[in-house]
Amino acid sequence: MEWEVVIGLEIHAQLATRTKIFSGSATAYGAPPNTQANLVDLGYPGVLPVLNAEAVRMAVKFGLAVGASIAHRSVFARKNYFYPDLPKGYQISQFELPVVSGGTLSIMLEDGSTKTIGITRAHLEEDAGKSLHEGLASATGIDLNRAGTPLLEIVSEPDMRSAKEAVAYMKKMHTLVRYLEICDGNMQEGSFRCDANVSVRPKGQEKFGTRAELKNINSFRFVEKAIHYEVARQIDLIESGGKVVQETRLYDSDKGETRSMRSKEEANDYRYFPDPDLLPLEIEPAFIESVRDTLPELPDAKAARFAADYGLSAYDSGVLASSRELAAFFEEVVAAAGAANAKPAANWIMGDFSASLNRDALDLAAAPVSSAALAGLLHRIADNTISGKMAKDVFEIMWSEGSGADAVIQARGLTQITDTGAIEKAIDECMAANPKQLADYRAGKDKLFGFFVGQVMKATQGKANPAQLNELLKKKLG
Repeated sequence: MEWEVVIGLEIHAQLATRTKIFSGSATAYGAPPNTQANLVDLGYPGVLPVLNAEAVRMAVKFGLAVGASIAHRSVFARKNYFYPDLPKGYQISQFELPVVSGGTLSIMLEDGSTKTIGITRAHLEEDAGKSLHEGLASATGIDLNRAGTPLLEIVSEPDMRSAKEAVAYMKKMHTLVRYLEICDGNMQEGSFRCDANVSVRPKGQEKFGTRAELKNINSFRFVEKAIHYEVARQIDLIESGGKVVQETRLYDSDKGETRSMRSKEEANDYRYFPDPDLLPLEIEPAFIESVRDTLPELPDAKAARFAADYGLSAYDSGVLASSRELAAFFEEVVAAAGAANAKPAANWIMGDFSASLNRDALDLAAAPVSSAALAGLLHRIADNTISGKMAKDVFEIMWSEGSGADAVIQARGLTQITDTGAIEKAIDECMAANPKQLADYRAGKDKLFGFFVGQVMKATQGKANPAQLNELLKKKLG
C-alpha cells in the first residue's frame, strides 16, 4: 500500500522580553538555579499575575507578519496539569480565544517550487520550569528560572507531507521570528523548539490517521530524523495488523528513535477555564497599526528585491535573505564594491566567507573580514590585479591576519601578471622543456592543454592571468 504522511508543527518561540510574561522576574539565560523566580512565578497564594505589554506587542507583530487576524479581545485560561516544575499546578495559556488566528507561511521545496503552509493560531502562554537530572544521582532538581518566561505557541495546519517540508517550514519560521526580533532563536538554550504531530494514511484517503505528538525537539536535524523514524514506525505497525494510538512520544537522539511518554491529552483533560486573576486582553486598532509601522522588510520581500535589483537567482536571494544580519552584510559589500559586483559578492559570502565562519564557529559580527575589506578584494579581482584563484589565497590571509586585500597583495607580491610578453616567454620556455608532450598535443592529444596551463602557472607562481594565458597558449600550441 502507498502511504501519505501528514504533519503539523507546534512551534514554541520564547519571546525576547527582558521580564517574564506575568511577573517582573528577569528572563536572562544561564543564571544560577532558582535565582530568577519570584513569588508570582512560584505560585504563592495571594499573588496576582500582571500581563507584560511587550509580550503582547511581539505576538501582534508576528500575526501581522504572517497575514493573520489579530483578536481585539482574547482571553487567558488556566491549563491544568501536574509536573514537578509547574509550581501552580496549572499553566496560564490561551485556549478558545487566542491573540492571533490564521495566517500563512510560504516555504521553498527541493525542486524550487513554493508551498503555502497554513497557520491555525498563535497564542501567548507561560513556560514551565525545568527538571534537572545530571549529577544528582537518583534525585531530580527543580529550576524555576524558566517558569513564567513568555512563549508564543505557533500552531500550523496539518499541511506538510514530508519531513523535509516540516524542516523547511521550521527553518522559515526560525528566520521570521529572528527578523522580527521577537525571539533570539537559540535552539541550544530552548528558545525555539517544536512539537511535531505525525500521522499516516493510505494515499488518496481524505480522513486523517491517528497522530502521535513528538515532544520538545530543538534541532532541525532531530526534527527530520524523528519524523522519519515515526513514519516508519506507524507504517510498520499498521501493516503488521496493529493500530496507532494517540499519544505523546519523546525522541531519543542518542538511540535515534521515538518512545512513548504518555497517552495524548485532549482539551477536556486539561480542564481549561478562564483565569479569574486576569482580565480579558483588549487590543485597540490604533495599537495594532502602531505595531504594523515597526515591521521590517520581511525575508520573502527582501529576497524578491535582491533578485530584481541585483539579478540574483531565487536560490541565492533566498539564502542571503535567510538571515537579517547576512542580508545587511551583503548589501554593505555591494554598496562598497558596486552593483556590478553583486553576483561575485553573493558567491563569496555564500562560499568562502560563510565556510570560514562555520569552520571557526564565529558569528557574523565577529568575522575578521569586514564588508569593506571583502569589497576591496572584489575590486582587485575586477581590475585584474589578482585572479580568482589568487583571491582565495589572499582571502585566507585576510581572514587569519585581519588585513585588507591591498596590504596582503603588496606585502606578498601577489600581483597578477598581465604583461603579454612575460606570459609568452613563460609559454615558450615551457614548450621547449617538454618536447614530447608538445609533439603528443600536436598529434591530437588535446587533454595535454591542461598540462601546459599547469606548467606555465607553476613557472609564474600562479600569477599569470588565466584568460590571457589560455588565449596565448592556444595560439602558440596551434
